[in-house]
Amino acid sequence: MLRRIGAVVAGILAWTVVVTILNLGLRHGWPAYAAVEKAMTFSLAMMAARLAISALSSLASGYVAAWIGRDRWSALVAGVLIMLLFLPVHVQIWDRFPIWYHLTFLASLPLLSWLGGRLPRAATAAAR
Repeated sequence: MLRRIGAVVAGILAWTVVVTILNLGLRHGWPAYAAVEKAMTFSLAMMAARLAISALSSLASGYVAAWIGRDRWSALVAGVLIMLLFLPVHVQIWDRFPIWYHLTFLASLPLLSWLGGRLPRAATAAAR
């Protein structure tokens, strides 16, 4: 049980680290993005980039959680918890973004975490 709890916590931490690093790269590599980030007046391309960063972070989160927990459920739980953590934030900023953005972001968190959790097994099977 402690392994699974640790795996979920590690998955959430992995999501946070990866999303932070990728967002810093986006901020420093795309001056127009950095200029509008605080006001959250993103273009379509910027919203797509933010969703891509979240997607990669979710895959990494699921991979880490499943690798540590040795099961896919830890990955799914990590993704669901991340989604629940972001739900109140997205309710507060609901009118600042199109509905498709919120739904894509929130729905992708558990789904891509779960898919990321399948990666350790796929890598192990391919190595055999």
